[in-house]
Amino acid sequence: MTELGQNLIDALALGSLYALIAVGIALVYTVMGMMNFAHGEFITLSAYALYVLAGLPFAAAVALALLAGSAIALATERVAFRPVRNADISAQLVTSLAVATILQNVVVVAVDARAQSVQAPAAFSESTSIGGLAVPNLEFVTLGLTVTVLAALGWLLYRTRTGLAMRAAAENFEMARLLGVQADRVIAVAFAISGALAAAVAVLIVMQTGQVSPTMGLTPVLVGFVAVVIGGFGRMFGAVIGGLLLGALSSLLGAYLPDGLVPFRDAIVFTFPVLILIFRPRGLLGGATGEARV
Repeated sequence: MTELGQNLIDALALGSLYALIAVGIALVYTVMGMMNFAHGEFITLSAYALYVLAGLPFAAAVALALLAGSAIALATERVAFRPVRNADISAQLVTSLAVATILQNVVVVAVDARAQSVQAPAAFSESTSIGGLAVPNLEFVTLGLTVTVLAALGWLLYRTRTGLAMRAAAENFEMARLLGVQADRVIAVAFAISGALAAAVAVLIVMQTGQVSPTMGLTPVLVGFVAVVIGGFGRMFGAVIGGLLLGALSSLLGAYLPDGLVPFRDAIVFTFPVLILIFRPRGLLGGATGEARV
């Protein structure tokens, strides 16, 4: 029973991390209808901001990394994505891939192609005993951060004028503009929040691995896209569900698969969304490509 409880907590923590990644991706898609493949590079650059700021107190470095994530996302939206906002979806897709490649190469040129170590406070690598369970402190941080972020995002969307404008834009962007919603402002806010979420994910990954690398955002962004697809395109709550399911499945399979099948864990995990899409082509909550809703 103790082992099961330990595995369930680990699964919930990993699912929470995946949910944060998926929400950051889904937020931009919900408002703009574009899958932002550069989200992984937002994670990477935010992690490198934490690496550069390593000499500061950790809390200050984290706060500045969050600001850096938002600033990077806002800059890319203004320079790269705004000019192609009304272009064909294929042009937006190519633009996001190009931005991702450019940002990754900027890191390689500015720092190094090799991974760099980052020292996180020792407290995060320790564990706390609860009823016979040894729960890593980082998992408490992940769970607490996920709950806080989702609660804050829910408050923003349903209790503020900005959130009302974002939900209106998600429902019918052209009609929202005709009714006075400022498109540039709504999309900029969505990108800023997405960048901050990417930075939060970067901090959690750095605390877990103790290093940064130019390609560290690749796996998280792929996981995030799969989670969005599972939940349903444009459904932010669906993205949360997709992330939790994907993380829980990955963690529990790692714990309970026979030794001979452990190397095939990822293949088994990514078979899961394929099966979902066979029976639910629009995802669990029925989103649709090109029809973004909150």
